[in-house]
Amino acid sequence: MKFLIAGFGSIGRRHFRNLLTLGEKDIIFYRTHQSTLDQAELSGFQVETSLEAALAHRPDAVIVANPTALHLDVAIPAAQQGCHLLLEKPISHNLERVGELEAALKSGGGQALMGFQYRFHPGLRQVEHWLRDKAAGRLFSASVCWGEFMPGWHPWEDYRRSYSARADLGGGVVLTLCHPFDYLRWLLGDIRSLSAFTGKISDLDIAVEDMADVLLKFDGGTSASVHLDYYRQPGEHSLDLVCSDGTIRWDNTTSSASLYRADEKSWMEAPAPAGFERNALFMDEMAHFLRVMRGEESPLCSLADGVRTLEVTLAVHRSSQEGKVIHFDAA
Repeated sequence: MKFLIAGFGSIGRRHFRNLLTLGEKDIIFYRTHQSTLDQAELSGFQVETSLEAALAHRPDAVIVANPTALHLDVAIPAAQQGCHLLLEKPISHNLERVGELEAALKSGGGQALMGFQYRFHPGLRQVEHWLRDKAAGRLFSASVCWGEFMPGWHPWEDYRRSYSARADLGGGVVLTLCHPFDYLRWLLGDIRSLSAFTGKISDLDIAVEDMADVLLKFDGGTSASVHLDYYRQPGEHSLDLVCSDGTIRWDNTTSSASLYRADEKSWMEAPAPAGFERNALFMDEMAHFLRVMRGEESPLCSLADGVRTLEVTLAVHRSSQEGKVIHFDAA
């Protein structure tokens, strides 16, 4: 199979290395040479500077790993040509051309997998198993806290120039850290309404929001709060689920999940697999994508899932700007 990788920032490089590990060697690149990463790894691989030339190689799949606001400039022509897509989250910075992408995939016949890699996290999969089995009883509420110190993400580059810091490239904490809106939908069901507050409150030299507090209401009445920020030191990413007979927790720092059973008054921990590291999420995601390409599996996170998550993230901004609750139609 032949792959085209669009973008060679940190995520494009990760996907490249993982493809090589999985035995895929037929890889070409579409680059605008804006990345600050070392290019030595690309020696021996074809690099094109125009999308037309890159797609002329007739790749079977395109990995869309360029800045958010530029995703659809690559994804739509690739889908029209019949390519499968591994599309990094979020789909785009707005919904304007999403219908065009959907039509292109339908006419071209390719499959799209959204790059929400937390769906492959063993701790969150354990959480999903406990929720499905009602191991802690009926779910009442959930809370997510995710904060990271933005200047520490990519020490090799000026954080102020990264796409996460630039509104024109689809940055801001809500779009950049939108994973919880996807995995909460996966775990709890569809979102019926939300209210939100966003703002720029830190001393970071950026012109996008660096924090968001969001209250979500789900099918069945469950509520969830989500806090996101760019300034937390040390970083934290955790999920708490309060149930009728106990509590379920997931901690991304330790990669473990824990279950408290009120009748036993004790915690049970499900640690991460031995030797687990963050790249395992991306490796599992890529291995799944290869199976999707071969027609062996359907995408675990579909384009429709990506559309719904983008709708939610845009509604967060709208709620904050207009000071009102946003309601969603049934999916």
